[in-house]
Amino acid sequence: MGERGRLAEGLRAYWLIAGMWVRSAMTYRTSFVVTMCGNGLMTAMDFVAILLMYAQIDSLGGWTLPEVAFLYGLSATSFGIADLVLGSMDVLGARIRDGSFDTLLVRPAPVLAQIGADRFAVRRLGRITQGGAVLGWALAAVDIDWTLPKVLLVPVMVVSGAAIFCSLFVAGAAFQILAQDASEVQNAFTYGGTTLLQYPPTVFGKDLVRGVTFMLPLAFVNWVPASYVLGRPYPLDLPEWAAFAPPLVAVACCAAAGLAWRAGLGAYRSTGS
Repeated sequence: MGERGRLAEGLRAYWLIAGMWVRSAMTYRTSFVVTMCGNGLMTAMDFVAILLMYAQIDSLGGWTLPEVAFLYGLSATSFGIADLVLGSMDVLGARIRDGSFDTLLVRPAPVLAQIGADRFAVRRLGRITQGGAVLGWALAAVDIDWTLPKVLLVPVMVVSGAAIFCSLFVAGAAFQILAQDASEVQNAFTYGGTTLLQYPPTVFGKDLVRGVTFMLPLAFVNWVPASYVLGRPYPLDLPEWAAFAPPLVAVACCAAAGLAWRAGLGAYRSTGS
């Protein structure tokens, strides 16, 4: 079976498993609505903290509230999509500890699809809805000289950012296989990464900005392309074309995550449970 065939098989398995969990969640629709709204309200607390800061200041690192809301909306929406699709990857460590990961290895379906769709939680739509609402408000409130490239770049940022975060989930899962858990390390880069990107790069030290630009390219989720859209100086004085690099960065990250997953899966040794 070629790469295309394996991809189709993986997507089909993912769809079937996720659909099972969706049907299970929709059995209790009131509970589903309540938990989704609760999820959205919990994630909204991050933006409430930003609003409280701006109640005392006019700008943060030289960025106005609508500009920071633009960063927040991009980061929260992109991460929300990735969290919906692959957020269950952090349970891999628990599966390795209790020996149930071995069961997935013998099933006639790609392991990555099984792990990604495991306990698929539709309630995570609350995070996407909340992030999208902030992004919509920011687009209406921020002062931008709109051009066609800028208009097209906004959805590209969301999709590319989601792909970059998905690659982090997969790479983190591969690390969990090697470390026999360490889900906290994965969360530091995924959940910690989205929190970092909700604030302008000007409030962080240059070493940190370099790290999330060249080593772990989270800056291409929003910092770099958003600087182009807002007409602000690029972090680290990057060239202007860097604003249009997120799709290429996303492809590179996904390829690297795929290699890491294969390496991790190849190095797995059963717990013997």
